[in-house]
Amino acid sequence: MRKIALISDHASPLALLGGVDSGGQNVYVANVAKQLERLGCHVDVFTRRDNPGQAPIHRWRSNIRIIHVPAGPPAFVPKEELLPYMQEFTAFLLAFFRMQRAPYDVIHANFFMSGLVGLEAARALGVPLVVTFHALGKIRRQFQGDADRFPVQRLAIEEQIIRDTDRILAECPQDAADMRTHYHADASKIDVAPCGYDPGEFNPVDRRAARRHLGWPPDEFIVLQLGRMVPRKGVDNAIRGVAGARKRRGVNARLYIVGGNSDTPSPEATPEIGRLAGVAREEGVGEAVGFVGRRGRSALRLYYSAADVFVTTPWYEPFGITPLEAMACGVPVIGSAVGGIQYSVIDSITGYLVPPNDPETLADRLARLHDSPGLRDRLGRAALARAGDFTWERVCGDIVRSYERAASARPQGLSLQAANA
Repeated sequence: MRKIALISDHASPLALLGGVDSGGQNVYVANVAKQLERLGCHVDVFTRRDNPGQAPIHRWRSNIRIIHVPAGPPAFVPKEELLPYMQEFTAFLLAFFRMQRAPYDVIHANFFMSGLVGLEAARALGVPLVVTFHALGKIRRQFQGDADRFPVQRLAIEEQIIRDTDRILAECPQDAADMRTHYHADASKIDVAPCGYDPGEFNPVDRRAARRHLGWPPDEFIVLQLGRMVPRKGVDNAIRGVAGARKRRGVNARLYIVGGNSDTPSPEATPEIGRLAGVAREEGVGEAVGFVGRRGRSALRLYYSAADVFVTTPWYEPFGITPLEAMACGVPVIGSAVGGIQYSVIDSITGYLVPPNDPETLADRLARLHDSPGLRDRLGRAALARAGDFTWERVCGDIVRSYERAASARPQGLSLQAANA
């Protein structure tokens, strides 16, 4: 049985999603681990211990272990403040690797701090290293400016990782282009492997049945926004777009916003909710905007399916898993023409691509879908078909091929495809 080490410094597969530091990377790591297990691999996921009650080693599934690494205090620490603890993380990882009876065949590091740890392990132990960045510091700084609280060392660390790792997994063509343009990455080392979705987890539910279950109005035009509650996700733009559709185009639209740091929406637990509620009041649509709070993944299929349209208009987005999940539920998506969204959403076929921070264009597209139920249904069917190109099973096939390229120089070779033969 082949052994894979997944490093995910701040994003555990066990975390509840929707909070400030819990999102797409958690989903990615969890599903890659599960797919690798289905291929017959043994997978260890190394993630920082952030709770004193966490077991050092948690057996998550038959052949997947979650290793809670003691690095820094056993409490939540914003990811922007975790870099000083990576030496401790690395020391634990090296000691753990050396205690194993069978060596790891591949290290797959997720995020730049995990990549830094992975580089040290790869150098010390000769294990091939594959890195998924999930976000690039230079792109983040381009859009966030002084609001970016990551240390400036991040940029040099990413340059080092891109130069020295065996393979890089870009999440979409734009991600690969950004690495080449801003980091002078060797294009021959880059493989494109998008994020994905599980069709057993996300599939269409009858819209009226979903609305009855959620207690939502049966006949209103419902817009859904779902994800992390941070400014760069552009939720304020969604609110302003709905306001424009209502006030200037006569659309009886209602917006539901799912996400936050608590199950009950609370400005105290999630300050961004307080800011967004203020935006809704300023736009005169406070009564038409509902904050739902955080929800477990098992419930999300109902929320997607209950909506007429899913809206996601971030300033930038390395990939974006929520548009895929919405499309897998047969819902058209209006998304920013940035990053991975412009890769997964096909304009005028599965939904619409709009500029970020452009509520006027968003309002126009919302009105277009409101006025034409037939168009809405046609886009939804095309969205469902498009989502089929992004199942985790297909995505993991691309990831495994990257692992094999990383390991190809090793004398014994590596064939994960044949691991379960």
